[in-house]
Amino acid sequence: MGRRISMTQIHAMQENQQLPSISCTTFNILAPIYKRLNQEDQSSRESEDRDCWLARNQRILDWLLFERSSIICLQEFWVGNEELVNMYEKRLGDAGYIHFKLGRTNNRGDGLLIAVQKEYFTVVNYKELHFNDCGDRVAQLLHVELAFPLSQCQNSGIRQEVLIVNTHLLFPHDSSLCLVRLHQVYKILQYVESYQNEYKLKPLPIILCGDWNGSKRGHVYKFLRSHGFVSSYDTAHQYTDADDHRWISHRNHLGNSCAVDFIWLLNPDKYNKLLKSSWSEAVFDMFKCLMRRASQTESDAFAFLKADDEDCITYSGFCKALQQLNLIGPCYGLSVEETKDLWFQADIDGNGLIDYKQFLHQVWNPTVSDYHRDDNKNDKQDDGPNDSENEEEEEETIGFSVKNAVLFPPEVEKGRWPEDYSLSDHARLTVVFSPITLTCSHNMFS
Repeated sequence: MGRRISMTQIHAMQENQQLPSISCTTFNILAPIYKRLNQEDQSSRESEDRDCWLARNQRILDWLLFERSSIICLQEFWVGNEELVNMYEKRLGDAGYIHFKLGRTNNRGDGLLIAVQKEYFTVVNYKELHFNDCGDRVAQLLHVELAFPLSQCQNSGIRQEVLIVNTHLLFPHDSSLCLVRLHQVYKILQYVESYQNEYKLKPLPIILCGDWNGSKRGHVYKFLRSHGFVSSYDTAHQYTDADDHRWISHRNHLGNSCAVDFIWLLNPDKYNKLLKSSWSEAVFDMFKCLMRRASQTESDAFAFLKADDEDCITYSGFCKALQQLNLIGPCYGLSVEETKDLWFQADIDGNGLIDYKQFLHQVWNPTVSDYHRDDNKNDKQDDGPNDSENEEEEEETIGFSVKNAVLFPPEVEKGRWPEDYSLSDHARLTVVFSPITLTCSHNMFS
């Protein structure tokens, strides 16, 4: 089990690093419009008591500014209250932070705030992502450059930049919303991918922060892991994906304690370019879970997908079955275009039919590699003999190693929620990273 360290030790570790380190804190600070003043009166909210919410948020800011993380990502930031917004902006600004806020759509009242220290980063760009779904959720994308160039990179031309994302996913009030949450993560990765393509960026390290409203057993966690992301806290403490009860970070409104707050890291040498294929794999895994929950075997699932009087699965039968499972629908489900993309990934030979063998290989037990198709193969062959040589070249880029991670209050690191903790219904997660140089193959950047 990983050894817990204090924030004082983290600061000392940062100062003593041979290479400069950066720290990142993610914290759902529980908006006063949602915080209940007491359990007996479910309608009472902290937002009705100025002294109460003001004192709590002043304490939150005191802790944040004491820790002085290089990156701060907050969720449930009360954007609808001007006094609170001004307090955060002034204190963060006076402490040397550049900050950006973003409210949820449809005037929900709360939103996100992301802040970075000027002494650590230069802001290159800031973007906002609106999911425009039933949860009115949003995400922030901050593109920054390290203000302190690595000594070994100063004259090498290596881009010392990083993409930081802050978000708060929908709470899964029922199973039909699981696909919405998975879709939100897919939209984030799509947006990051399109941003890098638009600005012709080579792969940069990506740090995803936030309240993911799902545990290590959920589809969102599996999807991000399959795409090369690592949970920084688990990496620091050498926990595996199976260690899903070693720590918690949230006591939800149902009284359940779970681990939902993550700082994800994807280094450039771990990029997986098959985004659409890994998305299809995740949706098929959700289909498989739904069938197993109904005690259905793979043969039962095949029979469910194929139309009556057919030996194979057709597109119409495929759509009808997904509709019955609420995976297709006007509000929460897959769109027509997404359903067609899903079918394309399953119908690997393109003949419009999926037999039992194909079903097992492409739907029931798929892997990302199964979906890989080199649509530009012929174009690459026409590029000339030097193209294969270029693919063997290697380039240096920047990445991060996880040095340490700590949760506060400390009891949550042992799976216990302290009754005397009142700052929020979430724990505060801080991770320390060290910039490193990585060597990646040339074809990862093409």
